[in-house]
Amino acid sequence: MDTAIDAQFGPDHFVTAQMMRLNAGTGDLQWVNAGHPAPMLIRDHHVIGALQGHGTLPVGVGGATPLINSTQLHPGDRVLAYTDGLVEEHTTGGEQFGEERLIATIERVAPASATVQQMVRDLSYTLMRERGGITTDDATLFLIEWRGGTADHLTRPLL
Repeated sequence: MDTAIDAQFGPDHFVTAQMMRLNAGTGDLQWVNAGHPAPMLIRDHHVIGALQGHGTLPVGVGGATPLINSTQLHPGDRVLAYTDGLVEEHTTGGEQFGEERLIATIERVAPASATVQQMVRDLSYTLMRERGGITTDDATLFLIEWRGGTADHLTRPLL
């Protein structure tokens, strides 16, 4: 990926990214973080903490081969990946929205959200309201949930 971005855009451009692989059968989550805040682990509607691991430089600037981080999810765990624009936003002269306010918002919204889709939608709307509708940087949310067991519910039988 580094080579492709560098070849297409040159040395003055880069891309931040988070890449994840979830084994739907076992709950083993692997990820590489290239320039974003660490994803948050949410269990029973509470933020357990950030998924700690090795980070790497943004894609396109070279550097060492990224180290793959890994953790074992429990059934029902949710993982929220987000961009720094979500927590770094601030009003003119005001303080940044911050990670503590993000965690408080997650824990307020999560119990009322039955599905992943509903939680990320509710979280997005709530964050926009709490930030006064201001977004001057990218503010992206990506939420996954591991239910445990097989991933059979994700496929449809062929007729």
